[in-house]
Amino acid sequence: MANKTTVALTKEQYDEIIDTMRNGGSYFRKNDRIATALVLEANLGLRIEDILNLKLNDIIMDGDRYRLNITEKKTSKKRTFTVPLPIYQYIKLYVMENGIKANEKIFPIGERAVQKYLKIVADYLGFENIGTHSFRKFYATDIYNNNNYNIVLVQQLLQHSSVATTQRYIGITSQMQEEAILGHMVLR
Repeated sequence: MANKTTVALTKEQYDEIIDTMRNGGSYFRKNDRIATALVLEANLGLRIEDILNLKLNDIIMDGDRYRLNITEKKTSKKRTFTVPLPIYQYIKLYVMENGIKANEKIFPIGERAVQKYLKIVADYLGFENIGTHSFRKFYATDIYNNNNYNIVLVQQLLQHSSVATTQRYIGITSQMQEEAILGHMVLR
């Protein structure tokens, strides 16, 4: 994927990629571990390297909710956020089914292994410019679209330093901005 910008997944692409990973294809095996890691990336908005470093005991009970405190590997920024109960249960079930201890990495694999397998699946499905970051972009775009286009909310969730970075990230182009301006004429 060198010199190619990854794109955000559509919901349909997300579903198709995860289903294909869980079932396998004509020339590759199923891989529930990688599928689960990417599901978490798409649901927590973390980078894949941070997902691969997660341990169940990183998620702690805080009152009536679960909380995750991490230091992002790429930026070294501390990040604290709520993990919704269904996501915690999803992780806990995966850990139990796979005999993973609470203090062990949930996904003892490398980032490169995830990228290589994802490329095989994306090529098999005919999807272009899909990488692990496409799942984080899917998260960001979905949050943006489902929260009244609140770019500041997305910026805060992703811990971007500027709104401009977030706009590029979710694909808000200057052409889209111009179309929005032109579509909002209320002349009297």
